[in-house]
Amino acid sequence: MSTAALIQQHLIDPEICIRCNTCEATCPVGAITHDARNYVVDADKCNLCMACIPPCPTGSIDNWRTVPKARAYTVEEQLGWDELPAALSDAELAEWGGSADEAQVAAQAAQAAVASAASSAASVATTGQGEAFRSAAYGATVPPWSAAHPYTNLYGPKAAQKSIIATVTGNVRVTEVGSEYDTHHIVLDFGVMPFPVLEGQSIGIIPPGLDEHGRPHHPRQYSVASPRNGERPGYNNLSLTIKRVLEDHQGNPVRGVASNYMCDLQVGDQVEVIGPFGASFLMPNHPRSSIVMICTGTGSAPMRAMTEWRRRLRASGKFEGGKLLLFFGARTPQELPYFGPLQKLPRDFIDIHFAFSRVSGQPKRYVQDVMRERAADLLPLLQDPNAYFYVCGLKSMEEGVVMALRDVVQAAGLDWEAIGADLKRQGRLHLETY
Repeated sequence: MSTAALIQQHLIDPEICIRCNTCEATCPVGAITHDARNYVVDADKCNLCMACIPPCPTGSIDNWRTVPKARAYTVEEQLGWDELPAALSDAELAEWGGSADEAQVAAQAAQAAVASAASSAASVATTGQGEAFRSAAYGATVPPWSAAHPYTNLYGPKAAQKSIIATVTGNVRVTEVGSEYDTHHIVLDFGVMPFPVLEGQSIGIIPPGLDEHGRPHHPRQYSVASPRNGERPGYNNLSLTIKRVLEDHQGNPVRGVASNYMCDLQVGDQVEVIGPFGASFLMPNHPRSSIVMICTGTGSAPMRAMTEWRRRLRASGKFEGGKLLLFFGARTPQELPYFGPLQKLPRDFIDIHFAFSRVSGQPKRYVQDVMRERAADLLPLLQDPNAYFYVCGLKSMEEGVVMALRDVVQAAGLDWEAIGADLKRQGRLHLETY
């Protein structure tokens, strides 16, 4: 039997996956898809480029099974899984004419194909040749060199403890009452149980009850909005920025299970939490490092965390920081979380630029438009190895933002592909969109 008859099939573990959509958004060949239950990989489309592996915050994407090519798990099969199937035994492989030796050879061949595809993908991302502009190709999968060590997956399905219980100690609306966007700032306290987080990390919330199929709800991911020493300094707590979901991306009415559950919580209520997640979207810690933050809506959560940590360091006199720039977009000022507190931050601490797209009597302005207007501020930072860029918000903003960075570079007569490759390699451009 030819070894080509056995393949290493790429699979996603549904027990660990937090449905953050990072893998599907990253995949350059459209091999990853999802339904309301699972994210899955189409074996007929997957080319083993490995682009989806590093950005995954949980490691659920890094799973493989040796299977006969003719019996690869279909998309439909994977969508119905609650857990990964066990690896096929030698006897089961033998039923298809395979052997343990052939399985080992297939695995080695797959590893070689992965290495070759990864090298090819890196070359395309670096040179910009052979494919249309793809913003995800420039997103870093490594953290800044001076980032603090993150703890990940301390609690979850495959951890020693499946989850941790947090108590709600605050729930405040942070968008104007009467606006369509009902966004809340929610504080969770973990008591004496350890739950260390860094700015840029996220957690998973498990809503109570069962879904329409009678199964427990899967976790929903939310970025942490507070700095590493707590929403209240010195306390074992953190905060989240959560928008009540009442319609889907197509504008159809829908009631988000987790968002409505979280926004309706009262002080004293308890919440089941897993995580933390994320090992690359982390802020730099070395002196004089600058941070450029670009976000929309609840994508402001990690930006608030980074800004507050820098503010506390500045107040203590223990940190010599570089520049902080924030580009923040929303439809109107009334729908922009933390609008009031942001306006009170001193300009010598942070330079804030707002972009509103639905203000009556004014032209639509998006964050990428404001970025182009501030090209003179961005250009030296794009060339500065101590400046780091963070993008967080809806997936629809990502390409426009990265193209704006490209336009700033090219307008100055510089080589975007070289600078873009440096941003990726040095962990200086981080994309977290959904």
